[in-house]
Amino acid sequence: MARKSFSSPVIFPAVLAVSFASLLFANPIIASHDYRDALRKSILFFEGQRSGRLPPDQRVKWRRDSALRDGSTAGVDLTGGYYDAGDNVKFGFPMAFTTTLLAWSIIDFGRNMGPELKNAVKAVKWSTDYLLKATSKPGVVYVQVGDAFSDHSCWERPEDMDTLRTVYKIDNAHPGSDVAGETAAALAAASIVFRSHDTAYSRLLLNRAVRVFNFADKHRGAYSSSLHAAVCPFYCDVNGYQDELLWAAAWLLKASRRRGYREYIVKNEVVLRAGDTINEFGWDNKHAGINVLISKEVLMGKAEYFESFKQNADGFICSLLPGVSHPQVQYSPGGLIFKPGGSNMQHVTSLSFLLLVYSNYLSHANKVVPCGETTASPALLKQLAKRQVNYILGDNPLGLSYMVGYGSRFPRRIHHRGSSLPSVAAHPARIGCKAGSRYFLSPNPNPNLLVGAVVGGPNISDAFPDSRPYFQESEPTTYINAPLVGLLAFFSVHP
Repeated sequence: MARKSFSSPVIFPAVLAVSFASLLFANPIIASHDYRDALRKSILFFEGQRSGRLPPDQRVKWRRDSALRDGSTAGVDLTGGYYDAGDNVKFGFPMAFTTTLLAWSIIDFGRNMGPELKNAVKAVKWSTDYLLKATSKPGVVYVQVGDAFSDHSCWERPEDMDTLRTVYKIDNAHPGSDVAGETAAALAAASIVFRSHDTAYSRLLLNRAVRVFNFADKHRGAYSSSLHAAVCPFYCDVNGYQDELLWAAAWLLKASRRRGYREYIVKNEVVLRAGDTINEFGWDNKHAGINVLISKEVLMGKAEYFESFKQNADGFICSLLPGVSHPQVQYSPGGLIFKPGGSNMQHVTSLSFLLLVYSNYLSHANKVVPCGETTASPALLKQLAKRQVNYILGDNPLGLSYMVGYGSRFPRRIHHRGSSLPSVAAHPARIGCKAGSRYFLSPNPNPNLLVGAVVGGPNISDAFPDSRPYFQESEPTTYINAPLVGLLAFFSVHP
């Protein structure tokens, strides 16, 4: 997100030189983590991000109904869904990716979630209910509600919001294969989640996924070309739409088992550049996720025609090994995966999720990954993923948990409007657009704890500014948490 930053004190670690061996094998700073507690909180966070009319079982009590007229200017109901981060815009691209990753977390690790499974499923449904509304008209996908420039010029609670709630859409003449492809992937992945919970809803999701994918594939183009002024520089598709088409096809294959999707993937592998940037995975770039997801078929001995995807997945794994020099993957002195750009924790959680998922696939196939002179075993991949999770929870040079409400020390001044402004219960009177600025600039801790929120995290030197203006470090996002849900579920049962 492009916002102006202000100077503020930064917390620096006392020790900056840490070897890669200690990165993996040193005794943890914190003897043991309560992964079950962290799991519960990581899911609870999504309730703090809800838009629309809140249900009776809402657990984040300082939030209230908001944006109840979303979509009305376009004659469509677009209430509900999630605010992506610390602002009040509903961006469809990262919301769909969040949904896909939440669903994948449940598909692979739901059996480890215990009583939290029902809350994780609710978190998916809050999003899919919205995505169904956004795709209700054939040949149209509503991809954003809210003018981001208008929103970012104000610091106000979602409950008070009076900024422009402009509705943005893609259609046949204004394509957006990237956001439509990710939306199809989300609906398809969620259809697998709901097979055992609500078969009629599962069928609805899969049928809609098929329709949205066909639209994305037939009318090709990037949504940031069609809607550049609205979506850039916020969630501009830099990487291109080709990966989302393969990603959607992979999820539709997994959800439907229809041969046509297998044939589509094989036919389009080269055309849609499956081998590009194999160690990237996030809301914009799906390549590593595509390769890991499809590799399961190969490792189960079912799909030798997908062998090249497994080779790409192996290459991705090797690029993440500590001590391997790779220009796109670095580690901080304290052992955190680091990639250039903002909101680094999104890379930490999504890449760690893939490490864990792939390690499980390898374990079941009794395989390892050859990486030149060394090999990466499933156990090593789990260890790498766990080290990243532990860093987030407090095993780092600052001894600071980057999850709000977990542990005794965590960020108190996160870049989040609802958390930083007085709640409606505490301050019933409206707080206007510019009246909120004093809360934004205040050195005081946020009055409302957004429990479970994981912030963008420290810089390459493990230093962290606990300060709202430093949004790249202090802002939480839904797509940081979504893959973390799966990681915490696994480690809560296999600590």
